[in-house]
Amino acid sequence: MGREVSESCVDSLLTEMVSSYCNRFDANKPELAGRRIEAIGYQVGHQLAERYTMERPRFSDHLEAIKFICKDFWSEVFKKQIDNLKTNHRGTFVLQDNRFRWLARMSVDPTIESGGASQDPSALAENKATQAMSMHLYFPCGIIRGALSNLGIPCAVSADISNLPACSFVVRIKA
Repeated sequence: MGREVSESCVDSLLTEMVSSYCNRFDANKPELAGRRIEAIGYQVGHQLAERYTMERPRFSDHLEAIKFICKDFWSEVFKKQIDNLKTNHRGTFVLQDNRFRWLARMSVDPTIESGGASQDPSALAENKATQAMSMHLYFPCGIIRGALSNLGIPCAVSADISNLPACSFVVRIKA
């Protein structure tokens, strides 16, 4: 029997981790907080890939490994497959999740800190919400990068949240 963790525990852990790094440890350095959160995700992804590929042969090419991430790995982590995979066949892959589970139920504190009376409060709230959501995406980007690194594929991973709760992860293979 495999070990499983309740989804609500993982959601709470991610929320608390992002909150801790953004508000306590690296409050004035959001880029440092993001790098640290991504590094934790990297370790998690690396270990999960080790567990999920233990009894599999090595992948023969990048596309085969990316397909594994989209189908099997994503199913283990998020209980569903990636909704869409696109590639330019030159080392860039876009993994589209139309209802990314860690953003679907996310809410942002509506209280905003007004930096000046001339700024539009709704624009400030939207900017704060986008920043909060983007901080939560460093962890899954790290998970993807760590898993691919374990499979022998060095890469860079970024996320795009232009159409919530959909999320696109862009994987760029390093030559």
